Amino acid sequence: MKIKHQLAIFNALTRLLVIVVLWLMLPILVENVVYRHINNGLLEKKKKFIDHLDRNEINDFIENSDDSTETYSQFSTLHSEFLVLSKSPIKHNQKKAVFTNEYRIIEGEENEYRILQYHFTFDKQGYQLEIGSSLNEVKDLTFIIKFFIIIVFVVILFITFLADTFYIEYLLKPFYKIIDTKIRRVNEPEAFDHTPIKARSRDFRELDFVLNQMMDRIAELFKKEKQFISNVSHELLTPIALLKSKFENLLQNDSLDDNAFDKIAGSLRTLDMLKKIINNLLLISRIENNQYQANEIINFHEIITDLQEDLQDRIDDRELQFLNKMEHDFMFTGNKTLIHILIYNLVTNAIKYNRPKGTILVTDGFLEDKYFISITDSGIGMNASQIENIFNRFARISSDQDGQGLGLAIADSIASFHHIEIKVASEINVGTVFMLLFPEVTKHN
Repeated sequence: MKIKHQLAIFNALTRLLVIVVLWLMLPILVENVVYRHINNGLLEKKKKFIDHLDRNEINDFIENSDDSTETYSQFSTLHSEFLVLSKSPIKHNQKKAVFTNEYRIIEGEENEYRILQYHFTFDKQGYQLEIGSSLNEVKDLTFIIKFFIIIVFVVILFITFLADTFYIEYLLKPFYKIIDTKIRRVNEPEAFDHTPIKARSRDFRELDFVLNQMMDRIAELFKKEKQFISNVSHELLTPIALLKSKFENLLQNDSLDDNAFDKIAGSLRTLDMLKKIINNLLLISRIENNQYQANEIINFHEIITDLQEDLQDRIDDRELQFLNKMEHDFMFTGNKTLIHILIYNLVTNAIKYNRPKGTILVTDGFLEDKYFISITDSGIGMNASQIENIFNRFARISSDQDGQGLGLAIADSIASFHHIEIKVASEINVGTVFMLLFPEVTKHN
């Protein structure tokens, strides 16, 4: 997951956490505000009632004053409010005003009320005044407020998530530009673009500056490595050539016995093998250092036909059947010599590891709009672990076969140089398929 998405999700989760906390606290906050408003209304009604209260009104409320249990009750039409005045014993330590939430049955209908209970004394007689306000409308209003607020929270969360995503993407734009232009597309230090990246953030400017310095040091080491490889090629190949010349001269000596002759001939074979290994390693190094041009038009039909003619003796020795079933005239721009080596190594590999009187089939076609060439043999095949290591240097499928294990490593380097993908499918005792998948648009380093 990209860092911009991680930051946006983190910001969204933190906001969501805040929203959850506010949502849990919302009932308490709403109830406190609403209850405070109702309490103030009840106190105001109590004050009006008490201020205008006199004996005549009490007698009107309570017709039989001698009966302490008699009460006066007044209800609104919709049972949203009520007022109850009743006699009560005088209690000096009792609070005069108390607010409670209680369920009351009024005319057969039970509702919850916010009730103000007020105790007062009038003409040495204690009274209890109860003024209630229904909470049904309050609950409905609280639900509406909660629903509205949660919608607002969701909208805010969505808008802020989008804003964070675009803003973080804007902030990280120099970072991705550095990756795209200065890291991902760079295949060699000499092609590195030292143009400073425009960024408002000091961190990215510093990153760009440090990256430029690092690539300068790498480019310097890269040049030294190329020079070292060139020097090694001369320093190693020259003494090999001298030793080979001396051994060949020794073979011309008639005084040598058979044992000495065989040892000298064996030494010459060893020198030839060493020279071949050095040349192959130098070839891989030059390919990876992009020391080849890739501007030639390549005809694959011509390459396959030439290879079949060159390798016909080896094919006949193993009594193999070589089938060329290419049908498309696909032109590719690259290095003709390297492409020839690439296909040559794959074909010789198919010959080397094939079974006697087996077949080698070369076909072409298009896969997902990409041109491919496949080379199929009916040989010993490979298991999964062998397939993973076949492109490693000095890796060999079978110790019984001759070779240095560099053929497929060279093929892999040439394929990477031309942006060609090599796919391998194999089955033990059935055969192996090497598929070269060429890019849609020819790209070269």
